[in-house]
Amino acid sequence: MKISISVLGFLFTVVSFAQTDVRMYDIISAVSAERIEADITKLAGFGTRHTLSDTLSQTRGIGAARRWIKSEFDAISKDCNGCLDVFYQKDLVKKGENKRIVKDVWVVNVVAIQKGTKYPNRYIVMSGDIDSRVSDPNNYTSDSPGANDNASGMAGAIEAARVLSKYTFENSIIYAGLSGEEQGLFGGKGLAQYAKDKGWKIIGVLNNDMIGNIKGVDGVISNRDFRIFSEPVPPTETEQQRKSRRFYGGEVDGISRQLARYVFKTTKTYMPEMNPTLIYRLDRFGRGGHHRPFNDAGFPGIRIMESHENYTQQHQDIRMENGIEYGDKLKFVNFEYAKKLTAVNAINMASIAWAPPAPQNVAIGGIVAPSVKLKWDKVNGAVGYKIYWRDTTSPTWDYSRYVGDTLEYTLKGIVIDNYLFGVAAVGAKGHESVVVFPNQIFR
Repeated sequence: MKISISVLGFLFTVVSFAQTDVRMYDIISAVSAERIEADITKLAGFGTRHTLSDTLSQTRGIGAARRWIKSEFDAISKDCNGCLDVFYQKDLVKKGENKRIVKDVWVVNVVAIQKGTKYPNRYIVMSGDIDSRVSDPNNYTSDSPGANDNASGMAGAIEAARVLSKYTFENSIIYAGLSGEEQGLFGGKGLAQYAKDKGWKIIGVLNNDMIGNIKGVDGVISNRDFRIFSEPVPPTETEQQRKSRRFYGGEVDGISRQLARYVFKTTKTYMPEMNPTLIYRLDRFGRGGHHRPFNDAGFPGIRIMESHENYTQQHQDIRMENGIEYGDKLKFVNFEYAKKLTAVNAINMASIAWAPPAPQNVAIGGIVAPSVKLKWDKVNGAVGYKIYWRDTTSPTWDYSRYVGDTLEYTLKGIVIDNYLFGVAAVGAKGHESVVVFPNQIFR
């Protein structure tokens, strides 16, 4: 909102925006645990969704599952007057590609794109996995309901599409069902390469993998905790960038880590009852998820998931053994919790999709000086900019200053050696871009 005021005969124009957007609370309220339960139940009901399972049956196997997912996206698009472009994206993976590919298989993703009005080639992605497995990763015939891993994440992506399709955004949103995760992250690899071939600007990937379990194998029960995994710096960084980090910092400030901090901040603003934990690791120890192929391609991507896993329900044959019930069954999913994490995704996608692009060419100066100076390029659509800083040992951006519509600013009295800094662009409704860590030094 622009407001003109007169002071001593001079006319000034100032920009005013709210610290919160009430539409975000509407988005949270619109997410339905009942619809998520119905979707998880449907997906678990296909028996198995193993990547190499039946594709011809109408009731069993991954073929039936992906056709149903596409039909849901098609129905959502119909309800919003064709606002979603729904299609299959697929790649042929040959037998022997790895030990888990025992026959040639088409790895088929289901993609739904909600085009942005101002920046249609900038995409924020929410993904869930279609496929499931039992103890033997090559067993593609046994029942593998995969209710939590990962019908929960897939149902979350579908529900987010239902809710967010009621709005229009400046940036584009992608809702994706990815296949081949359990066989080697093939679906993510395929879609990441497709994005590069199409020249898409992927501004963030929110990979949801297991968002429905609240009781951990260690006995801890919580319906508020969740984890955000992110890698420190992109694997595509150059040798010069690596050398610069050694002297100027930034080893925990890569693009995926900034996306993780964004999710943390947005969640604490609009859903303060939730307890996000930033995990400084690409994924769980020695394990992988579908955000990694996007990271490998140089795109920012994170994994959002439950905090308290139960390993007796993951990748397990369905059985009773020593009094323990094994298997990823529907009965173990907490749908209210899946609703909360779906809402976390929805508000973060909305915030990013409503925000202007992030600043480019952010430079910092202040060596052997009592002040820090930052400058950046003008962002189309930004009404102003916000400088963030934090202690070098802090995981989150703890201090900030809105500096208005200027392309440089000096933080007086703040010594550059003692803090880390970043800059975000701010839109008219107060939505901010992801923070950008300085990538240039000036004196």
